Amino acid sequence: MQVQRLHPWPSGVAEAEAIQDRLRGRVELTGPTTFALVAGLDVHYHGDDELTAAVVVLDADTLDVVEQVAAPGKAAFPYVPGLFAFRELPALVAALERLAVTPDLLVCDGYGLAHPRGFGLACHLGVLTDLPALGVGKTPFVGAHEPPGPERGAWTPIVHEGAVVGRALRTQPEVKPVYVSQGHRIALDTATDQVLRLAPRYRLPEPVRRADHLARHPI
Repeated sequence: MQVQRLHPWPSGVAEAEAIQDRLRGRVELTGPTTFALVAGLDVHYHGDDELTAAVVVLDADTLDVVEQVAAPGKAAFPYVPGLFAFRELPALVAALERLAVTPDLLVCDGYGLAHPRGFGLACHLGVLTDLPALGVGKTPFVGAHEPPGPERGAWTPIVHEGAVVGRALRTQPEVKPVYVSQGHRIALDTATDQVLRLAPRYRLPEPVRRADHLARHPI
């Protein structure tokens, strides 16, 4: 699949923040509600800088693997809070560009609007690919929320600086919630429904769970 080259990879903080500020205006918060092919994306670090980026494309109905790609790489940017995506984007883009199929939805291990600058990894990848994208975080990042109810499907809004930027969603009964936020071309209701639909048995949605396993154990 093709990924747009909308900017060079930044060499410093000011350049990276300027890229986020420029691309944030391209984010769309509505889009389709059904998806045939869903891709999970994740990165695993082997030490400080060596990493593997993985993309696993699943059939949305059966959750069977359609295609999977693992791309080795190195962290491309120092660790700076709010700019973490720049460490992983080059390797993730390389993995996406190796796909023979184009997914209908990107499910990212990370955040979208629930980000200090309102432009997390899911937003960035969504804009670069012009595909619907959402973020699923394992831990809270920005904003405040009440604990959701204990039942599967319960959620509460994540509010940051007076705006709703995501939801804390219980994907399994009595299990810690995940943190869902819009990335690009998707409504928050749709993002929530998709994460729940893609997590029939485990806390994490299946595309991300499979991508995590591939990144740790590349074929």
